[in-house]
Amino acid sequence: MSTTIEVPPVSPPAVPRGRRRNRPSGLLLYLLVRALLIIPTVFILVTLVFFLMRSTGDPITAALGGRLPADQLQERIREAGYDRPLLVQYVDYLGQIARGDFGRSLSDGRSIGEIVVTFGGATLELAVYALLVAFVVGVPLGMLAAKLRDRWPDATLRVLAILAYATPVFFAGLLLKLVFSVWLNVLPVAGRASTRVQIQFDSMPNPTGIYLIDAIRLGDGNAIGDVLWHAILPGLALGLLTAGIFLRLVRTNMIDTLGRDYIDAARSRGVGEFRLTRTHAWRPALIPIITVIGLQIALLLGGAVLTETTFEWRGLGFQIAQYLQARDFVAVQGMVVVLAIIVAVTNFVVDVIAALIDPRVRY
Repeated sequence: MSTTIEVPPVSPPAVPRGRRRNRPSGLLLYLLVRALLIIPTVFILVTLVFFLMRSTGDPITAALGGRLPADQLQERIREAGYDRPLLVQYVDYLGQIARGDFGRSLSDGRSIGEIVVTFGGATLELAVYALLVAFVVGVPLGMLAAKLRDRWPDATLRVLAILAYATPVFFAGLLLKLVFSVWLNVLPVAGRASTRVQIQFDSMPNPTGIYLIDAIRLGDGNAIGDVLWHAILPGLALGLLTAGIFLRLVRTNMIDTLGRDYIDAARSRGVGEFRLTRTHAWRPALIPIITVIGLQIALLLGGAVLTETTFEWRGLGFQIAQYLQARDFVAVQGMVVVLAIIVAVTNFVVDVIAALIDPRVRY
């Protein structure tokens, strides 16, 4: 008599559903939190800028005091509403920003939106040139410093990186102008283009304000060369500031990556050092650079004020300096708020890119 033992069917191990849901939910939560952080960031910046600008008094008196009779000055203050309590003005200003109205310049009567559209292309173009310089200079030199770790080229490059970051951008600009424009006389001393090319841009329909794009639209090779020729010194002055940061970041992360187990395993299989660096080590070293680009945008915009003033590069930074000299605090306040919003949104976009590239960036 045989006994039959029934063996229950073995089902395959269930894949934890929570694990599959955690990845997208972790990413979505991260992006949602980052997006919501834009609101308090901009709110704090708007509050600080508003009260700092008001610490010198009302904008009408600051801009027009001494140039108008007292009765006309008081009338202008009353019409603008600057005689009301400060908190009332602050609440009204928040509502004004929520409607997309950032104010109007007291100097020339233009709205802040019009100023940003007119001069924003120049600042964007300069920031792109500076980032290109930072990548071209900082990334290869950082890789070289990592490969020659603790040798004299590494020490020299680290010192140069510190000097590049610590040197004020206006001082670097003046040195570059002195060497290449005055002593060597090979590069233009100021401006975004020569007078001939500038006239072409002014006469073309619907210019973008980004001279390189406008020159390409014209199809004029001489105009393209002229625009790039004028961009060398401003791009170097502002780009070297960020290149020092990129150099040290790439060096540190390359050294960390080259010490990982999978790199040692590749070496044991006979993979050459050049191929290790080119194929395996440099991509992980670029992830920290992507994550800090958002912070560098703020640094570039801050440096653009000094760079554009030094090279008479007529962008947003140049205009802010002009409005500061005219004590037009309404225009300065509005432009700073717009730049703060641009920086906050740019940081969010960079966070999205970093989260998509690096799976470790999650909540």
